[in-house]
This record gives sequence, C-alpha cells and structure tokens, in this order.
Amino acid sequence: MGKLVILKLGDGNFEEGFNVIMQLGEDGQLFSLEITGKLPPDPEIYKYYNGWATSYESLGLQSRLEKPAAQVKNVSLKDIKTNCLNNASILRDRFNHWLRSESFSPIREKLLEQLMPLDEVRLIIQTENIWLRKLPWHLWDLCDRYSKIEIAISALNVQKGSLLQNSATNKVKILAIIGNSTGINIQTDRLLLEQLPNAQVSFLLEPQRQQLTDELWHQDWDIFFFAGHSSSQDNCDTGRMFINKTDTLTIEDLKNSLKKAVERGLKIAIFNSCDGLGLARNLADLQIPQIIVMREPVPDKIAQEFLKYFLEAFARGESFYLAVREARERLEALEDKFPCATWLPMICQNPTVLPPTWQDLFDKGEISDSTATASNSNFYLDTTSISSRKNEQQETPRFRLNLATVFAASIAVTSLIMGIRYLGIFQSLELQAFDYLMRNRPAEAPDSRLLIVKVTQEDIEAQGQEPRRGSLSDRTLEQLLQKLDSYQPRAIGLDIYRDFPVQPERQNLARLMAKSDRFVAVCKVTNQSNVDEDPGILPPPEVPRERLGFSDLVVDPDGILRRHLLAMTPPPASRCTSPYALSSQLAFRYLEAEGISPEFTPERNLKLGDTVFKRLKTRTGGYQHLDAAGHQVLLNYRSHRSAQDFAGQVTVTEVLNGQLNPDMVQNRVVLIGITAPSVKDYFFTPYSEGKTYYQQMPGVVAHAQMVSQILSAVLDGRQLLWVWPWWGETLWIWSWSLLGGLLFWRFPLFVRLGLVAIALSLLNVLCFVLLIQDGWLPLIPSALALVFTGSSVVAYAELKTQRS
Repeated sequence: MGKLVILKLGDGNFEEGFNVIMQLGEDGQLFSLEITGKLPPDPEIYKYYNGWATSYESLGLQSRLEKPAAQVKNVSLKDIKTNCLNNASILRDRFNHWLRSESFSPIREKLLEQLMPLDEVRLIIQTENIWLRKLPWHLWDLCDRYSKIEIAISALNVQKGSLLQNSATNKVKILAIIGNSTGINIQTDRLLLEQLPNAQVSFLLEPQRQQLTDELWHQDWDIFFFAGHSSSQDNCDTGRMFINKTDTLTIEDLKNSLKKAVERGLKIAIFNSCDGLGLARNLADLQIPQIIVMREPVPDKIAQEFLKYFLEAFARGESFYLAVREARERLEALEDKFPCATWLPMICQNPTVLPPTWQDLFDKGEISDSTATASNSNFYLDTTSISSRKNEQQETPRFRLNLATVFAASIAVTSLIMGIRYLGIFQSLELQAFDYLMRNRPAEAPDSRLLIVKVTQEDIEAQGQEPRRGSLSDRTLEQLLQKLDSYQPRAIGLDIYRDFPVQPERQNLARLMAKSDRFVAVCKVTNQSNVDEDPGILPPPEVPRERLGFSDLVVDPDGILRRHLLAMTPPPASRCTSPYALSSQLAFRYLEAEGISPEFTPERNLKLGDTVFKRLKTRTGGYQHLDAAGHQVLLNYRSHRSAQDFAGQVTVTEVLNGQLNPDMVQNRVVLIGITAPSVKDYFFTPYSEGKTYYQQMPGVVAHAQMVSQILSAVLDGRQLLWVWPWWGETLWIWSWSLLGGLLFWRFPLFVRLGLVAIALSLLNVLCFVLLIQDGWLPLIPSALALVFTGSSVVAYAELKTQRS
C-alpha cells in the first residue's frame, strides 16, 4: 500500500504568502497526520515561470498548439535553447529555495521523517491559484530523494468520487478522439493505442459534435483520449479542443455528455495535446478522477514518446502515478532537441479516488467511494464473517491439482508471456536487466593493439591563438600526424569532423591525408527521414572515399549505446557516402597485415577470417521492435567506461612534447578524438547506471571499443554477444514457467516462498554466468513466467476448493 500526501494551499498569494495544510496517510485509509505551515511571500516566483515559458515558446517548436509559436528572429536556435535552459535552471533553484524556507520547514521535515526511500507516494497539490498549478512541482528536490513519488494537481473543493462498474467486457474500453491534425502527425498515437493488450479502442476521426456526444452518452468507457490541437484561454480558466478542421469545443460544450460518461465508469482522461491546464480545470468540475495533460505547447515527438512510454509502463502493471513518472523521465533522452520535455506532462487528480491499475480496468473491478482517501467515513472489517469463512475453508476438502493441469498452466502462461513480449512491452525491462548484468561482468585485460590520443580541453587551450576551425588547428594536426606516422602504426583514425579544406600553407598535411594508406577520416551520413535536423557532415576534401568511415552510432530509444553499426548503404544524396564505419575501416587495415580481408556470406553477413558477424534481426534477444537497418551486431564492451580500462591512452600535448613511447604506436591502431566536455561527444552505455555526465563514454572511446570487438573476435576467438533463436528462448521461458508451477503445486506456502526466492536467484545467476560467456538469455520474461504460473496454479486450486 502506498502513501498519500495532500498539500492544501488555500488563502494567499505570492505577495503575502500561502497558508499550507499537509495531510499524510496510507492510500485507502484515513489520514494519520495533519500539520500546518506557510510558504512565504515571493512575488518573483511566477515571474520566473513566465520568463521560462516565454523562452520555451521562443524555441518555435512545431507543436499541437492552436497556433504554432514563432521562433525569435535574428537569434540562433542554439542561443534560444541556451536561454531556455538557463531560465529553467534559475526557476528550479528559486523554486527549491522557496520550498526550503523556514516557515515551510515543519512540513518538509515531517515528510522526510515519515516517508521511506522505497515508499510509493502520491503527492497532490490542492490549490485554485493558476500560477501554483503551473509551477514545475516535479523539480522539488524531494522527488530526487524518493524514486517512487509523483506529484499531481487538484482543485481545493472536490466532491467525493463514486465510480460505477462498467459492463463486463474483460477489455479496457478506450474512446480515442483524433481531432484536427493539420500540421502534426497523430498516426503514431493511433498505432500505439491499437497495440495495447486487452484493450478495445474506438476511434473517432475528426468527428462532428453530435457524433462525439452520442458516443459519450450511449457507451461505457474507461479512458477518454484526445490527440490533436488544443489550447487554454482566459488565464487557463477555459480549455478548447479542435475536434475537426472547422469545429472547436470547450468542456462546457460537452458537460452533460461527459457527466454521463463519468456516471457509467469513465476513470481516466488523457489529452495528448497542447496547453491543457484549462481543459483539466473544466474536467475536474465534472469529477473525472484522473487526467493527464500537457502544461505548455508540446511537440509531436514528445507527445508520441510520452504516450508510448506511459502505455508501456501502465499496461505492464505499474501504478498510474509511477507510469506517468517513468514516461515523463524517459523524455530526458530527447531534451537535446526539445529542451525541458520532462516538464510538460502532469497529472490532475481527484484526491478522493484511488487511481486504478491497468488490471483494475481490465478486470472491471468496482472502484467506489470505499477507496476514497479523503473521506471522513471510517472503514470496518467484519471479523465474524472472516472467521467463519476461515472455518468453512478448513472444513472444506482441499482441491488437489494434477500434473497435467500444472503442465497446461505453464504452457498457457508461457504463451501469454511470449505474446506480451512480442508486442515489445517487456523490451525496456529486458534492456535494463541486460545493463544490470553487463555492469557486473568482470573487466577483461586491456587490448594492446589500440592507442587513443585524446584531445582534452587543455590541448585545445594550449594551441593559443593558432588559427583553427575545429578543436585542432592545421598546424597542430600536421605535427601530430607526422609524429604518429613516423612510428609506423597500422592505421590512424581521426574521429574529428573536417568538412573544410586544409589551409594552403599546410600542404604537407594535405599530402599526408591524401596519400597515407594508414590514415582514415570520418564523415556523417545524412538522415534521409529528417534532413533538416540531421543533414550529415561532409568528409575532408583531401581524403579519398576508400579511406573514409562514417561516425554514425545507433542509440536505443532510452539513450543507451548497445549496438555496433559495421556498415550501411548511405542514401544517394548523402553528404557522406562511405559504406563502412570508422571502426570497420580501421580494423580492416589492421587485419590486412595479418592476411585477412573482408568477405560477405550469401546471407550478406560480414566475414573476416573464420569469424562471421551475423546481422541483427528485428527481434533479437530482448529487442522486439529493433530498427535493424544496415549491418548491426550487439556491442560486447571489453570493459568499463574509461579508455585506460582496455587500451593505452595519451594526450595530444604529450605526443607533441615527445612523451610518447614509440612502442605504444608501432603496429597498432591509433584513434584521435575529442574528450573535452565542451564538445559533448559523449554517449550513455550499459555502465551508465545513473545516467550522469560522469558516467558517459567519449565517442572516440566508443569507436575504440568497436575496433577492439572486431579484432578480438577475429584474432583472439573472443565471442560476439549471442542470443538463442525464438524457439530456444520459448523453451527456456517455458522451463521456468513449469518450475514455478511445480514449486507451487508440490510444496506448502511456507516452503514454496523460500524455494521461489531460490529459483529466482538461480535464474539471475545463470543469466549472469552465461552473459560472461557472451550469451544474452531472457531474464525478465522467465522470472515473470515462474511467478505467474505459480500464482495461477494456487488461484485455480483455491477456486476449485471454494466451488467443491
């Protein structure tokens, strides 16, 4: 059972401060604690919010707002983003300073005293002040302390909710309104809804008003969903949604229809559209229990990704609040292009109603005012009835399952797990489990074939006033390459973009780049699906195509680099036309001295010597919806995040000052790349547990990991990461499902729980040991199959016992 915290901010304003009442208790029970405090006057708070909101709108992002905001003219997008982030940082600091004020400290200290780190907490801000509602409460440093807390907004005066049970359809019934989509893409929203398990989705495409009201009036719905343009007006007192190209509606226009829908069991409203505080305020008056809206104009990409992440988490069993928090925080991976994306989603909640789970919606269990958490009624248990039921159960002969039933249950659960897995619902969890096991693998010995020459911030500054158009001037690069080339390396890779010619006075550098068979440069392939955002980067004009390698890396949706792109076919109009990655080009040159040349099998897999690099498929291991374009393999990291873990390293200054031992270069692969933080060429890896800056891997180190993977596989017999075919994974999952059924079938309660814990530990150990042997086996689906089969066996036996 989780915790419920309500902060009532009643009388007051920013000029005089706000009186605060804090209530705390368990979900579904009376409040056990009430304490008062005060937030002091701070009239600058909402001005700081306005400053951030203005800079956010100045980004000019194509959004689902009624009228797209115009980007500020004569100012670069980079400067606008920087200004937006600066305003966000100022607002966050000022907001937390306000919440750490002395008059508010009794409430803060009581929360820290009463809440445990692993408590699941719903924190509801009750207020009528629009600026308090707009504030980014998720930035409260309290949220950093508690990983399972999420904050919602509510009106002060709410009526106690009483939701009726819907018709028993064993489906989550969703009414999806696809409104005016001019200038935006809402097909992704529709596809995400269509893929939901155990859901019955009815779509209305740009409906007329009568069509919409008829659907609300005559059918039972669990979830109301709207995607399209919307906006808030009159200082967020009124919300307006654009249901088709000509008609707009306010919530007042749908008042009677929505009231009827609530009476028939509507529990959640999701507005995947812009500026939804006005909509939320009007909807709250109709007693819709849970509402998700966007506080500011939301770009298409953010709206779609949030919906995907939320539905994934909610459908797999996360609570409503934790599903919103997970989806909101996962938007962080997009904040390089969409600053402050994690600020946009917010919950508006009727605090008298306990949010349903996906299973509640699916099972159509009754959610009534007995679950009200702010009610003044007491809860009683009929102990006499419970006692008599226990006696009846003791007198009733226990139903005994046979082995065939356990066997059938294991097959049914395995089929269900594999079906859910096929939909990709487990993908995020499986990738997290993969990362967890990878982090615990022992580090391997350093790869003596590689040397990394780092361009540090000190190296950049040491060049002083030298004319340069990148991190290294032509003069410094010329000296560096001449020095390295004289030590006879097998290959030199320059992981620095140079889409400009060498200066005329540096012809030695131009000749070296043009003539040296050892030298490989990088370029970036044009993103054909998004040319405006990612047009690619041209190669150095002096370097021929056969000595170019693309720098593109494939990063998963959660921002983690887990795959190695060896080769691809660039688009015909791409600025970079090299078919091979930088890592492949460098490895080819090293292996050429060993008499090994690249070949391709009939299945178009790359073959080097006796080693075949098999392409990833759309469904590989925990991946169920993988973009497998190009020639990709799983990236088997040699060790942890820093260069010295697996290869020699040296700085540019050390090379130029003669501090480099020639033996560290001769017959090796040398990679030159930037590690200066200012360049931001960094990637998260499976080792980035906390996803902080210090846990990122420089791009040049990532390329070195890939070169090492190729050379180690070909010359040392080091295995690539492998997975079983689908039938092998199915048998593996089914075996754990059957084991769970047998444990729950054969042993009493006090024994089976211990045995299940042992079995889960054994599963974890086996998956870890096999990953050390480079095998990636299904951990999460197997664990779920074990527990679900055991639980279903017990539940079936109990049902049969009660009926016998």
